[in-house]
Amino acid sequence: MAIGGLDVAELAQLALLLVAVGALSGFLAGLFGIGGGAILVPVFYECFRLAGVPLEVRMPLCIGTSLAIIIPTSISSFRAHYLRGAVDMKILRQWWLPIVIGVIAGGITARYAPERLFKIVFVMVAWSAATRLLLARESWKFGEDFPRGPLMKLYGFVVGLLSTLMGVGGGLFLNLLMTFYGRPIHQAVATSSALAVLISIPGAIGYVYAGWPAAMRYPEIVALQLPFAVGYVSLIGAVLVIPTGLLTAPLGVRAAHAMSKRTLEVAFGCYLFIVGGRFLISLL
Repeated sequence: MAIGGLDVAELAQLALLLVAVGALSGFLAGLFGIGGGAILVPVFYECFRLAGVPLEVRMPLCIGTSLAIIIPTSISSFRAHYLRGAVDMKILRQWWLPIVIGVIAGGITARYAPERLFKIVFVMVAWSAATRLLLARESWKFGEDFPRGPLMKLYGFVVGLLSTLMGVGGGLFLNLLMTFYGRPIHQAVATSSALAVLISIPGAIGYVYAGWPAAMRYPEIVALQLPFAVGYVSLIGAVLVIPTGLLTAPLGVRAAHAMSKRTLEVAFGCYLFIVGGRFLISLL
């Protein structure tokens, strides 16, 4: 017996994999202040490959689905960090508008960009962040505190744009920026969880818009059609991943506050290096 070109055993394996990935992404959302997208995107890529999703639309479908899933897990993670008083609300007040503009620009780019662009952005940013975290020295700083005025707004726009093209909640970038400006990693992680909420909601809406033409272009691909997907957001992927992610996000927050600064930096750096490597291999 087959459904959408896959037999029932294969579908069951995919479902179990996505449930397990949901638990891991939720834990990482709490631990690193990321939405979990940096692990969801590579796993969705393999799942959608098995489901027969064409290469040209596979990466945007992974990213759109990831952004949709980040919404509830980042809200859960942000709430847990906020209750501990670790979130820098001042940065959020300065950044919310430039970030939303950047996210809208990313959603428009996603509609027309080639598939390779998403992978190149993912690898470059993940490895830059990993290098900074693994080789971190106290002397590696842009300054003692964040700049004011146009540069700060430009940072917000770039974070929104790149996060939308990578399918991540922005935690990668804010963690990197905050540590370059001398902020403690625990505060960076907590503030990043709030940023993920700001980015994921308009980002997911943008990918729904960007993916409407794909469903009409590939009517034979079940994974791209309603009720299985809306634009570039896979509803099956979201339904399987979200519940376990919500359960494990508070556990990640607890683990983050129990770890030392350096342990947290090394763990995050290793994780980003591995994930970036996966996409570099597929590019080559």
